[in-house]
Amino acid sequence: MIALPSGVRMLLATKPVDFRRGAHAPAALAAAELGTDPFSGVVLVFRSKRSDRVKILTWDDSGLVLVWKQLEGGAFRWPPVTDGVMRLSAVEFAALFSGIDW
Repeated sequence: MIALPSGVRMLLATKPVDFRRGAHAPAALAAAELGTDPFSGVVLVFRSKRSDRVKILTWDDSGLVLVWKQLEGGAFRWPPVTDGVMRLSAVEFAALFSGIDW
């Protein structure tokens, strides 16, 4: 599990993104389409089209940090696909990252 600072803002991009790209593409997407500054310390969570992978992007004062996780069997439990972003609580993030239906 990833240890996140208390009170950090966590945002989930509800529309799937292209997972063939590195950290700078999701950062640009966050700025252009989600209206979020990716260098503000916010934790950004992105989903793949197949729902079995997640990318987590954050800035830690020294650079962009990209965490990529793929579930071995099954898929992450996601809210319905829509355009936009939704805020996650620490509990929702932990459940999502663990593959639990939240």
